Amino acid sequence: MRSFMGRDILSLKDFDRHEYFRVFEVAKTLEPYARDRHNGDLLAHKTLVTAFYQPSTRTRLATEAAMHRLGGHVTGFSDAKMTRAGDFYQEGIQDTVKMLEYYGDVIAMRHFQQGAPAEAAVHASVPVINCGDGWGEHPTQVLTDMMTIYRERGTLDGLKWVLIGDMRMRTMHSISYALSKFDTQNYVIAPDEMYFLPEFEKEVTDMGFRFQRKEHIEQVIAEADVIYMEPVVQPDYTKARQEATDDKGRTPANYQVTKKLLFEKAKSDAIVLHSLPRQDELLQDVDTTRHQRYWVEAYNGVLMRMALLALILGAVE
Repeated sequence: MRSFMGRDILSLKDFDRHEYFRVFEVAKTLEPYARDRHNGDLLAHKTLVTAFYQPSTRTRLATEAAMHRLGGHVTGFSDAKMTRAGDFYQEGIQDTVKMLEYYGDVIAMRHFQQGAPAEAAVHASVPVINCGDGWGEHPTQVLTDMMTIYRERGTLDGLKWVLIGDMRMRTMHSISYALSKFDTQNYVIAPDEMYFLPEFEKEVTDMGFRFQRKEHIEQVIAEADVIYMEPVVQPDYTKARQEATDDKGRTPANYQVTKKLLFEKAKSDAIVLHSLPRQDELLQDVDTTRHQRYWVEAYNGVLMRMALLALILGAVE
């Protein structure tokens, strides 16, 4: 197995099957810190730099919380407009990361430009973690998703997944790469204008990701072990920030999961995942059902990032 020490986490395209289970194993070992709400000292002499050029709630705070739980330090920014990268100077990625590498031992970056974390990794002498790059990928979120399913079901093979929502989303790209490593049956439900780009569809099918396309959630919900959701009412992820408008639209029933639908048609042990935030594709009445696991993901997201930080920074081999 390749060592994680000093490694950039940019994409799940090159993540081997056994590497998922290694990260899960380390997350389990470190879980007492999060479960008991106790900060240790495993990374007491290390500093995380967060460079978030795009809004984030869960990813940034979970990454920072993970570093704190392991006793490390955190510095960085969560609004590029308050930096020289976002004001008059519009400082480029290369110059910014060449400075940031002297301020910490690992950089966690979210950016509205696809490929920006990969560009940062070229210029930085410290590891870079991709925390979401435009319409590109979101590896730490999907590692969290996969760990959540593994902990719930005890396996990642032999499951039926329904991917529903905007297939252009970075999470949908990363989950497609991830599922290509496992024996799963997959269904995809998306509007035509939000379907996989042809070049991406070819790439993941060549990698072994097999799926059938369906038009309506009702066609496949009875078979689903995992319902993996993203909105179809979306902001433009190529922008640093986009404010809501009064006419942002509503989610058609094809792409909506409700308590009533789950009660009437879903398997009793079907699991609903959503990286959040949500619109009306996932109503709040689902929160109280046996199917909800997106709040569990919030906890698992800290575990996953603890594991990655500990591995990358050499505290665990």
